[in-house]
Amino acid sequence: MENQNNVYTLDEALSEVGFGNFQSLALVFAGVGWFSEAMEMNLLSFIGPAVKSEWSLSPTEESLLSTAVFAGMLIGAYFWGFLSDSYGRRMGLRCIAAVTVGAGFLSSFSPNYGSLLVLRCLLGFAVAGGHVFGSWLLEFIPSSNRGAWMLSLLIFWILGEVFEASIAWIIMPRLGWRWLLALSALPSLIALVLSNFIPESPRYLHMKGKTNETLRILEKIALINHKKLPTGCLVSDQEMVIDEDDSTSQVTLLSSSIKKTTFLKSMFELLSSDLRGTTLLLWILHFTFTFAYYGVVLMTSALSSGSNECASKTNNLEVSKDATLYVSVFIACLAEFPGFLIATVLVDRIGRKLTMEILTIFGLILILPLASHQNQVVTTALLFGTRMFLFAAFSTLTIYAKEDHSNGTSTL
Repeated sequence: MENQNNVYTLDEALSEVGFGNFQSLALVFAGVGWFSEAMEMNLLSFIGPAVKSEWSLSPTEESLLSTAVFAGMLIGAYFWGFLSDSYGRRMGLRCIAAVTVGAGFLSSFSPNYGSLLVLRCLLGFAVAGGHVFGSWLLEFIPSSNRGAWMLSLLIFWILGEVFEASIAWIIMPRLGWRWLLALSALPSLIALVLSNFIPESPRYLHMKGKTNETLRILEKIALINHKKLPTGCLVSDQEMVIDEDDSTSQVTLLSSSIKKTTFLKSMFELLSSDLRGTTLLLWILHFTFTFAYYGVVLMTSALSSGSNECASKTNNLEVSKDATLYVSVFIACLAEFPGFLIATVLVDRIGRKLTMEILTIFGLILILPLASHQNQVVTTALLFGTRMFLFAAFSTLTIYAKEDHSNGTSTL
Protein backbone atom coordinates (compact mmCIF):
# COMPACT_ATOMS: atom_id res chain seq x y z
CA MET A 1 0.00 0.00 0.00
CA GLU A 2 1.25 3.46 -0.88
CA ASN A 3 2.39 5.61 2.05
CA GLN A 4 -0.21 8.20 2.96
CA ASN A 5 2.48 10.85 3.24
CA ASN A 6 3.79 10.24 -0.28
CA VAL A 7 2.79 13.74 -1.38
CA TYR A 8 4.57 17.08 -1.33
CA THR A 9 3.71 20.75 -1.74
CA LEU A 10 5.34 23.33 -3.99
CA ASP A 11 7.28 24.90 -1.10
CA GLU A 12 8.57 21.47 -0.11
CA ALA A 13 9.71 20.87 -3.69
CA LEU A 14 11.48 24.25 -3.82
CA SER A 15 13.15 23.56 -0.48
CA GLU A 16 14.31 20.19 -1.74
CA VAL A 17 15.96 21.56 -4.90
CA GLY A 18 17.52 24.32 -2.80
CA PHE A 19 19.10 27.58 -3.89
CA GLY A 20 21.51 26.67 -6.65
CA ASN A 21 22.56 27.54 -10.18
CA PHE A 22 19.00 28.09 -11.39
CA GLN A 23 18.13 30.60 -8.68
CA SER A 24 21.41 32.40 -9.27
CA LEU A 25 20.51 32.84 -12.95
CA ALA A 26 16.99 33.92 -11.98
CA LEU A 27 18.49 36.48 -9.57
CA VAL A 28 20.62 37.90 -12.39
CA PHE A 29 17.61 38.26 -14.70
CA ALA A 30 15.43 39.91 -12.06
CA GLY A 31 18.44 42.02 -11.13
CA VAL A 32 18.75 43.29 -14.69
CA GLY A 33 15.12 44.39 -14.49
CA TRP A 34 15.72 46.30 -11.26
CA PHE A 35 19.01 47.68 -12.59
CA SER A 36 17.23 49.16 -15.61
CA GLU A 37 14.41 50.58 -13.47
CA ALA A 38 16.93 52.23 -11.13
CA MET A 39 18.68 53.83 -14.09
CA GLU A 40 15.46 55.26 -15.46
CA MET A 41 14.41 56.61 -12.07
CA ASN A 42 17.82 58.19 -11.41
CA LEU A 43 17.46 60.04 -14.72
CA LEU A 44 15.06 62.35 -12.88
CA SER A 45 18.08 64.00 -11.27
CA PHE A 46 19.62 65.00 -14.61
CA ILE A 47 16.99 65.48 -17.29
CA GLY A 48 14.97 68.25 -15.65
CA PRO A 49 17.80 70.81 -15.28
CA ALA A 50 19.17 70.11 -18.79
CA VAL A 51 15.80 70.32 -20.56
CA LYS A 52 14.81 73.38 -18.57
CA SER A 53 17.87 75.22 -19.86
CA GLU A 54 17.57 74.06 -23.49
CA TRP A 55 13.84 74.71 -23.88
CA SER A 56 13.56 77.64 -21.45
CA LEU A 57 11.05 75.86 -19.25
CA SER A 58 9.44 77.34 -16.17
CA PRO A 59 10.05 75.67 -12.78
CA THR A 60 6.52 74.25 -12.97
CA GLU A 61 7.14 72.70 -16.38
CA GLU A 62 10.43 71.23 -15.18
CA SER A 63 8.78 69.64 -12.13
CA LEU A 64 6.00 68.21 -14.31
CA LEU A 65 8.58 65.97 -16.02
CA SER A 66 9.07 64.15 -12.72
CA THR A 67 5.38 64.31 -11.86
CA ALA A 68 4.50 62.65 -15.18
CA VAL A 69 6.77 59.70 -14.38
CA PHE A 70 5.14 59.15 -10.99
CA ALA A 71 1.65 59.60 -12.44
CA GLY A 72 2.43 56.82 -14.91
CA MET A 73 3.75 54.66 -12.08
CA LEU A 74 0.54 55.10 -10.11
CA ILE A 75 -1.43 53.47 -12.93
CA GLY A 76 1.25 51.00 -14.00
CA ALA A 77 1.79 49.48 -10.55
CA TYR A 78 -1.76 48.09 -10.52
CA PHE A 79 -1.96 47.35 -14.24
CA TRP A 80 1.16 45.17 -14.38
CA GLY A 81 0.12 43.31 -11.25
CA PHE A 82 -3.25 42.54 -12.81
CA LEU A 83 -1.67 41.52 -16.14
CA SER A 84 0.87 39.18 -14.55
CA ASP A 85 -1.78 37.62 -12.30
CA SER A 86 -4.13 37.05 -15.23
CA TYR A 87 -1.77 36.08 -18.07
CA GLY A 88 1.39 34.97 -16.34
CA ARG A 89 4.56 36.51 -14.94
CA ARG A 90 6.54 35.89 -18.13
CA MET A 91 4.01 37.73 -20.27
CA GLY A 92 4.03 40.62 -17.81
CA LEU A 93 7.82 40.81 -17.78
CA ARG A 94 8.04 40.83 -21.58
CA CYS A 95 5.50 43.63 -21.88
CA ILE A 96 7.16 45.68 -19.12
CA ALA A 97 10.58 45.45 -20.76
CA ALA A 98 9.17 46.20 -24.23
CA VAL A 99 7.29 49.33 -23.13
CA THR A 100 10.28 50.54 -21.10
CA VAL A 101 12.63 50.18 -24.08
CA GLY A 102 10.18 51.87 -26.44
CA ALA A 103 9.34 54.80 -24.17
CA GLY A 104 12.93 55.31 -23.06
CA PHE A 105 14.40 55.23 -26.54
CA LEU A 106 11.69 57.37 -28.14
CA SER A 107 12.13 59.96 -25.38
CA SER A 108 15.56 60.74 -26.79
CA PHE A 109 13.92 61.87 -30.05
CA SER A 110 11.31 64.12 -28.43
CA PRO A 111 10.89 67.20 -30.66
CA ASN A 112 9.24 69.30 -27.95
CA TYR A 113 8.26 69.48 -24.31
CA GLY A 114 4.78 67.99 -24.78
CA SER A 115 6.00 64.81 -26.47
CA LEU A 116 8.72 64.33 -23.85
CA LEU A 117 6.13 64.72 -21.08
CA VAL A 118 3.89 62.03 -22.61
CA LEU A 119 6.76 59.61 -23.21
CA ARG A 120 8.12 60.02 -19.68
CA CYS A 121 4.65 59.31 -18.33
CA LEU A 122 4.57 56.14 -20.45
CA LEU A 123 7.99 55.21 -19.14
CA GLY A 124 6.78 55.67 -15.56
CA PHE A 125 3.85 53.41 -16.41
CA ALA A 126 6.34 50.74 -17.56
CA VAL A 127 8.95 50.91 -14.79
CA ALA A 128 6.17 50.60 -12.20
CA GLY A 129 6.17 46.93 -13.16
CA GLY A 130 9.51 46.40 -11.45
CA HIS A 131 7.72 44.61 -8.61
CA VAL A 132 6.80 41.82 -11.06
CA PHE A 133 10.52 41.03 -11.47
CA GLY A 134 10.77 40.64 -7.70
CA SER A 135 7.62 38.52 -7.47
CA TRP A 136 8.80 36.26 -10.30
CA LEU A 137 12.14 35.66 -8.55
CA LEU A 138 10.63 35.03 -5.12
CA GLU A 139 8.24 32.44 -6.53
CA PHE A 140 11.23 30.19 -7.27
CA ILE A 141 12.40 30.47 -3.65
CA PRO A 142 10.98 28.81 -0.50
CA SER A 143 9.03 31.15 1.77
CA SER A 144 11.63 30.97 4.54
CA ASN A 145 14.37 32.44 2.33
CA ARG A 146 12.48 35.23 0.57
CA GLY A 147 13.51 38.07 2.88
CA ALA A 148 17.23 37.44 2.44
CA TRP A 149 17.05 37.16 -1.32
CA MET A 150 14.89 40.25 -1.61
CA LEU A 151 17.79 42.11 -0.02
CA SER A 152 20.15 40.56 -2.58
CA LEU A 153 17.96 41.94 -5.35
CA LEU A 154 18.33 45.45 -3.91
CA ILE A 155 22.05 45.38 -4.75
CA PHE A 156 21.14 45.58 -8.44
CA TRP A 157 19.01 48.66 -7.74
CA ILE A 158 21.97 50.40 -6.06
CA LEU A 159 24.31 49.44 -8.90
CA GLY A 160 21.82 50.79 -11.44
CA GLU A 161 21.65 54.16 -9.71
CA VAL A 162 25.42 54.46 -9.35
CA PHE A 163 25.93 53.42 -12.97
CA GLU A 164 23.41 56.01 -14.20
CA ALA A 165 25.13 58.74 -12.19
CA SER A 166 28.48 57.66 -13.65
CA ILE A 167 27.44 57.63 -17.31
CA ALA A 168 25.55 60.91 -16.87
CA TRP A 169 28.78 62.47 -15.64
CA ILE A 170 30.53 61.20 -18.78
CA ILE A 171 27.82 61.63 -21.43
CA MET A 172 25.92 64.80 -20.51
CA PRO A 173 28.85 67.25 -20.87
CA ARG A 174 29.92 65.69 -24.19
CA LEU A 175 26.82 64.35 -25.97
CA GLY A 176 23.84 65.86 -24.13
CA TRP A 177 20.68 64.55 -22.51
CA ARG A 178 19.28 62.83 -25.60
CA TRP A 179 22.15 60.38 -25.75
CA LEU A 180 21.78 59.72 -22.02
CA LEU A 181 18.09 58.85 -22.48
CA ALA A 182 18.84 56.48 -25.36
CA LEU A 183 21.72 54.67 -23.64
CA SER A 184 19.75 54.36 -20.39
CA ALA A 185 17.19 52.20 -22.25
CA LEU A 186 19.77 49.54 -23.17
CA PRO A 187 19.50 47.48 -19.94
CA SER A 188 15.74 47.19 -20.55
CA LEU A 189 16.52 45.89 -24.03
CA ILE A 190 18.74 43.23 -22.46
CA ALA A 191 15.91 42.29 -20.10
CA LEU A 192 13.54 42.04 -23.07
CA VAL A 193 15.88 39.65 -24.90
CA LEU A 194 16.45 37.51 -21.80
CA SER A 195 12.70 37.32 -21.10
CA ASN A 196 12.38 34.97 -24.09
CA PHE A 197 14.43 32.35 -22.26
CA ILE A 198 12.97 32.46 -18.75
CA PRO A 199 10.40 29.91 -17.52
CA GLU A 200 6.98 30.76 -16.18
CA SER A 201 6.65 30.95 -12.40
CA PRO A 202 5.84 27.47 -11.04
CA ARG A 203 3.80 29.07 -8.25
CA TYR A 204 1.65 30.91 -10.81
CA LEU A 205 1.14 27.72 -12.85
CA HIS A 206 0.35 25.72 -9.73
CA MET A 207 -2.31 28.20 -8.60
CA LYS A 208 -3.85 28.06 -12.08
CA GLY A 209 -4.16 24.30 -11.81
CA LYS A 210 -1.49 23.53 -14.43
CA THR A 211 0.17 20.76 -12.44
CA ASN A 212 1.93 19.05 -15.36
CA GLU A 213 3.56 22.31 -16.49
CA THR A 214 4.55 23.05 -12.90
CA LEU A 215 6.22 19.66 -12.60
CA ARG A 216 8.15 20.14 -15.86
CA ILE A 217 9.59 23.43 -14.59
CA LEU A 218 10.42 21.93 -11.18
CA GLU A 219 12.21 19.06 -12.92
CA LYS A 220 14.28 21.53 -14.95
CA ILE A 221 15.19 23.45 -11.79
CA ALA A 222 16.20 20.21 -10.05
CA LEU A 223 18.30 19.20 -13.07
CA ILE A 224 20.14 22.54 -13.21
CA ASN A 225 20.72 22.48 -9.43
CA HIS A 226 21.83 18.82 -9.55
CA LYS A 227 19.12 17.86 -7.09
CA LYS A 228 16.08 15.56 -7.10
CA LEU A 229 12.45 16.33 -6.45
CA PRO A 230 10.68 14.62 -3.54
CA THR A 231 9.02 11.33 -4.42
CA GLY A 232 5.26 11.33 -4.60
CA CYS A 233 2.57 13.58 -5.94
CA LEU A 234 2.58 17.38 -6.10
CA VAL A 235 -0.39 18.86 -4.25
CA SER A 236 -1.65 22.24 -3.13
CA ASP A 237 -1.56 23.42 0.47
CA GLN A 238 -5.04 24.90 0.14
CA GLU A 239 -6.59 21.98 -1.71
CA MET A 240 -5.32 19.10 0.43
CA VAL A 241 -8.20 17.37 2.22
CA ILE A 242 -7.49 14.64 4.75
CA ASP A 243 -10.22 12.21 5.70
CA GLU A 244 -9.36 11.29 9.29
CA ASP A 245 -11.88 8.42 9.36
CA ASP A 246 -10.20 6.63 6.46
CA SER A 247 -7.03 4.60 6.76
CA THR A 248 -5.48 6.50 3.88
CA SER A 249 -5.34 10.19 3.07
CA GLN A 250 -7.47 11.45 0.24
CA VAL A 251 -5.70 14.22 -1.64
CA THR A 252 -7.41 16.61 -3.99
CA LEU A 253 -5.12 18.10 -6.63
CA LEU A 254 -5.43 21.64 -7.84
CA SER A 255 -8.37 21.99 -10.18
CA SER A 256 -7.84 23.56 -13.56
CA SER A 257 -11.14 25.33 -13.07
CA ILE A 258 -9.56 27.97 -10.80
CA LYS A 259 -10.88 31.27 -12.03
CA LYS A 260 -8.65 33.93 -13.44
CA THR A 261 -7.75 36.75 -11.13
CA THR A 262 -9.68 39.92 -11.75
CA PHE A 263 -8.69 43.37 -10.59
CA LEU A 264 -11.90 43.94 -8.62
CA LYS A 265 -11.72 40.50 -7.02
CA SER A 266 -8.14 41.13 -5.91
CA MET A 267 -9.05 44.53 -4.50
CA PHE A 268 -12.01 43.08 -2.59
CA GLU A 269 -9.72 40.40 -1.13
CA LEU A 270 -7.14 43.00 -0.08
CA LEU A 271 -9.86 45.08 1.60
CA SER A 272 -11.65 42.15 3.25
CA SER A 273 -12.03 42.21 7.02
CA ASP A 274 -9.05 39.90 7.50
CA LEU A 275 -6.63 41.91 5.33
CA ARG A 276 -8.01 45.47 5.49
CA GLY A 277 -5.81 46.61 8.36
CA THR A 278 -2.61 45.19 6.86
CA THR A 279 -3.44 46.50 3.39
CA LEU A 280 -4.10 50.06 4.55
CA LEU A 281 -0.98 50.04 6.73
CA LEU A 282 1.22 48.89 3.83
CA TRP A 283 -0.34 51.46 1.49
CA ILE A 284 0.38 54.27 3.95
CA LEU A 285 3.93 53.06 4.61
CA HIS A 286 4.73 52.69 0.91
CA PHE A 287 3.29 56.13 0.16
CA THR A 288 5.29 57.73 2.97
CA PHE A 289 8.61 56.09 2.17
CA THR A 290 8.22 56.62 -1.58
CA PHE A 291 7.44 60.30 -0.98
CA ALA A 292 10.42 60.73 1.35
CA TYR A 293 12.94 58.69 -0.68
CA TYR A 294 12.23 60.26 -4.07
CA GLY A 295 11.88 63.63 -2.39
CA VAL A 296 15.51 63.34 -1.32
CA VAL A 297 16.50 62.13 -4.81
CA LEU A 298 14.91 65.18 -6.44
CA MET A 299 16.16 67.47 -3.67
CA THR A 300 19.72 66.45 -4.50
CA SER A 301 19.50 67.77 -8.05
CA ALA A 302 17.47 70.83 -7.00
CA LEU A 303 19.96 71.92 -4.33
CA SER A 304 22.97 71.15 -6.52
CA SER A 305 21.67 72.99 -9.59
CA GLY A 306 20.37 75.77 -7.35
CA SER A 307 23.90 76.39 -6.10
CA ASN A 308 24.84 77.38 -9.61
CA GLU A 309 21.67 79.20 -10.61
CA CYS A 310 23.52 81.87 -12.56
CA ALA A 311 25.01 79.28 -14.88
CA SER A 312 21.62 77.68 -15.41
CA LYS A 313 20.41 80.87 -17.02
CA THR A 314 23.07 80.92 -19.70
CA ASN A 315 23.01 77.86 -21.91
CA ASN A 316 22.62 74.12 -21.85
CA LEU A 317 26.32 73.44 -22.50
CA GLU A 318 27.40 75.29 -19.37
CA VAL A 319 24.81 73.49 -17.26
CA SER A 320 25.87 70.10 -18.61
CA LYS A 321 29.55 70.81 -17.97
CA ASP A 322 29.01 71.95 -14.40
CA ALA A 323 30.28 69.04 -12.29
CA THR A 324 28.47 70.02 -9.08
CA LEU A 325 25.26 68.18 -9.98
CA TYR A 326 27.05 64.98 -11.06
CA VAL A 327 29.28 64.89 -7.98
CA SER A 328 26.36 65.45 -5.60
CA VAL A 329 24.12 62.80 -7.21
CA PHE A 330 26.98 60.30 -7.47
CA ILE A 331 27.87 60.71 -3.78
CA ALA A 332 24.21 60.50 -2.78
CA CYS A 333 23.84 57.24 -4.73
CA LEU A 334 26.87 55.78 -2.95
CA ALA A 335 25.00 56.33 0.33
CA GLU A 336 22.78 53.38 -0.52
CA PHE A 337 25.65 50.90 -0.10
CA PRO A 338 26.03 51.56 3.66
CA GLY A 339 22.25 51.83 3.82
CA PHE A 340 22.00 48.32 2.40
CA LEU A 341 24.52 47.02 4.96
CA ILE A 342 22.63 48.69 7.82
CA ALA A 343 19.37 47.06 6.73
CA THR A 344 21.08 43.67 6.35
CA VAL A 345 22.55 43.82 9.85
CA LEU A 346 19.55 45.20 11.74
CA VAL A 347 16.52 43.39 10.27
CA ASP A 348 17.36 40.02 11.83
CA ARG A 349 18.77 41.45 15.06
CA ILE A 350 16.15 43.94 16.23
CA GLY A 351 13.25 43.12 13.91
CA ARG A 352 11.66 44.73 10.86
CA LYS A 353 9.39 47.24 12.60
CA LEU A 354 11.95 48.58 15.07
CA THR A 355 14.51 48.87 12.27
CA MET A 356 12.14 51.02 10.21
CA GLU A 357 11.32 53.22 13.19
CA ILE A 358 14.94 53.89 14.20
CA LEU A 359 16.20 54.51 10.66
CA THR A 360 13.30 56.83 9.82
CA ILE A 361 13.99 58.92 12.93
CA PHE A 362 17.67 59.26 11.99
CA GLY A 363 16.71 60.25 8.45
CA LEU A 364 14.31 62.90 9.79
CA ILE A 365 16.99 64.34 12.09
CA LEU A 366 19.44 64.73 9.18
CA ILE A 367 16.99 66.27 6.73
CA LEU A 368 15.73 69.01 9.06
CA PRO A 369 18.87 71.23 8.76
CA LEU A 370 18.28 71.40 4.97
CA ALA A 371 15.28 73.63 5.65
CA SER A 372 17.81 76.45 5.95
CA HIS A 373 20.71 77.37 3.68
CA GLN A 374 23.88 75.28 4.08
CA ASN A 375 27.17 75.32 2.19
CA GLN A 376 27.73 72.69 -0.52
CA VAL A 377 29.82 70.33 1.63
CA VAL A 378 27.30 70.29 4.50
CA THR A 379 24.38 69.92 2.07
CA THR A 380 25.99 66.93 0.35
CA ALA A 381 26.82 65.31 3.71
CA LEU A 382 23.26 65.75 5.00
CA LEU A 383 21.79 64.39 1.77
CA PHE A 384 24.17 61.43 1.97
CA GLY A 385 23.10 60.56 5.52
CA THR A 386 19.40 61.11 4.87
CA ARG A 387 19.41 58.95 1.77
CA MET A 388 21.39 56.23 3.56
CA PHE A 389 18.87 55.92 6.39
CA LEU A 390 15.77 56.29 4.22
CA PHE A 391 17.02 53.67 1.74
CA ALA A 392 17.72 51.27 4.61
CA ALA A 393 14.23 51.88 6.05
CA PHE A 394 12.59 51.52 2.62
CA SER A 395 14.49 48.27 1.99
CA THR A 396 13.30 46.92 5.33
CA LEU A 397 9.72 47.79 4.38
CA THR A 398 10.15 45.88 1.12
CA ILE A 399 11.18 42.77 3.05
CA TYR A 400 8.43 43.22 5.62
CA ALA A 401 5.74 43.60 2.95
CA LYS A 402 6.86 40.51 1.04
CA GLU A 403 7.07 38.37 4.16
CA ASP A 404 3.77 39.69 5.51
CA HIS A 405 2.09 38.38 2.34
CA SER A 406 4.31 35.34 1.90
CA ASN A 407 1.34 33.04 1.52
CA GLY A 408 -0.25 35.09 -1.21
CA THR A 409 0.38 34.84 -4.91
CA SER A 410 -0.97 38.07 -6.29
CA THR A 411 1.48 40.69 -7.51
CA LEU A 412 -1.11 43.46 -7.18
